Amino acid sequence: MIDQQENTSLPAVLCLTDACDRPETELFIGLKKAGFDVDVMCNPKGRNYQRLVDEGMVAQPMALESRFDKAGIDAIRNQLTKKNYEIIHAYNPRALACGLKASKGTDIRIVAYRGVIGNISFLNPESWITFLHPRVSKIVCVADAIKDYLASLKFLWLRIPDSKLQRIYKGHDLDWYQAEPADLSEFGVQEGDFVICCTGRNTPRKGFDVLIKALDGLPEGMTPHLLLVGDVDKNEQIKELVAQSPHSARIHFTGYRNDAPAIAAASDVFVLPSTEREGLPRAVIESMVYGVTPVVTCVGGMPELVEDGVSGLVVPPRSSAALAEAIGRLYRDRELLAELGSAARRRISDHFHTSQTVRETGDLYKSLTGRT
Repeated sequence: MIDQQENTSLPAVLCLTDACDRPETELFIGLKKAGFDVDVMCNPKGRNYQRLVDEGMVAQPMALESRFDKAGIDAIRNQLTKKNYEIIHAYNPRALACGLKASKGTDIRIVAYRGVIGNISFLNPESWITFLHPRVSKIVCVADAIKDYLASLKFLWLRIPDSKLQRIYKGHDLDWYQAEPADLSEFGVQEGDFVICCTGRNTPRKGFDVLIKALDGLPEGMTPHLLLVGDVDKNEQIKELVAQSPHSARIHFTGYRNDAPAIAAASDVFVLPSTEREGLPRAVIESMVYGVTPVVTCVGGMPELVEDGVSGLVVPPRSSAALAEAIGRLYRDRELLAELGSAARRRISDHFHTSQTVRETGDLYKSLTGRT
């Protein structure tokens, strides 16, 4: 515990975000409890907004509509006059661009957050008003893969200095996840059936087609159910692929679900066959928390999350054969399935805990302001 004398020396921080998720919310609260003077400007429509209000942390509500949101920039600029903030921590590109504009002419340190790979380039003008802006002091990367991607960017003599990049995993807590496993009987799943869950947005890079083809490659006699959770039910190409599959009667589109984690918790395996640009996918983390064995591709930060053969299985992207082999292995070996699921849960508890995120973020703030 930090004593009161030390508390008074810690920097004041203004966090700019949107509808912050549970890990962000608990990070802000954890930093406040550690003695940091943290204020938050965020979207009042977020499900965690009231929790921040109750903690006295919301400086004012804010929902930025673009990277040039004049009202938002004015609101941030006005907030900066109310306290001697030393750091702005922006959690998305809109907040970053507006925070930079609002703090122009000050010596406030700017910390950016980056959770995905891609869409940053020295040839892209929008990158220069966000992550490549010279006033950005640090870019917090949610995975080493993102840090490595940013470090690899270059054009002529231009590159992002290594000193600007820092990996801090987004932390979780097992106690946040208390959902009862969903009843899957509405999808025709019976007790004892082997169930695969895949949750994701309707985008080609999620690899739904690879997963469906992997099921087609399973040996005869293997009869898993596959639950496709999310708006992929709007993808006509994927629906046609399912219709042609010999497993079509056991492939179920759930549509968007508020109880997606509960569906994952009721499954035997969680598969995310992404082909590119992943950070630390929340859906994978949620499944691991519930002790469900993950099978992921070696894309983005997923190999940092899942240790191959220890807390899940990692396969090459775009390989339906490798994915079929991994699913078949778990289908045949239920003891291995249980072992990997238990290890997955421990993996989140031991290596991706919110207390670690609070500590490392606090150390970053202190380092930026000369407190260490």
